[in-house]
Amino acid sequence: MQVTSPIPKKHARIEIIPLIDIMFFLLASFMMVSLSQTHMKGIKVALPSATVPPPNPPKDFVSVRVGAGDVVSFDGRVVSQDQVMPMLFQLHAANPNIKVSISAEGMALHGDVITVLDEVRRAGIQKVGYQIRAATPGGPGPGAPPGAPPPPGPPH
Repeated sequence: MQVTSPIPKKHARIEIIPLIDIMFFLLASFMMVSLSQTHMKGIKVALPSATVPPPNPPKDFVSVRVGAGDVVSFDGRVVSQDQVMPMLFQLHAANPNIKVSISAEGMALHGDVITVLDEVRRAGIQKVGYQIRAATPGGPGPGAPPGAPPPPGPPH
């Protein structure tokens, strides 16, 4: 005869939900460890900034041209002789490191060019350059001393 036990008999069960939780935890841990061990290498890129340049940056260069008859022009704009010094002072006040390039036309007098140079120096401008051109075909050659006559032409 068979007697049944008063304690109910439980069958063994495998719970899948705790197993899934443990597997997700292990997967996340493995991913974090593997990502921390790789060194990301890339190219450094200088991205443009969102700053806007100032509306009117101060001029850093001006071209002064001396013409025949003591005509002076600043960047192609003719200025009367009494306005040269105020214009130079104004340029120097706007930018103390301004550069001035002085050029002269062929018929300009040497004294007029020197006068403009003296005015540039009086205004306090220290960076001065001179624009010159190569000698014309009728003038002395590049190796000739100053004041030498032009070389003779081809024989006829």
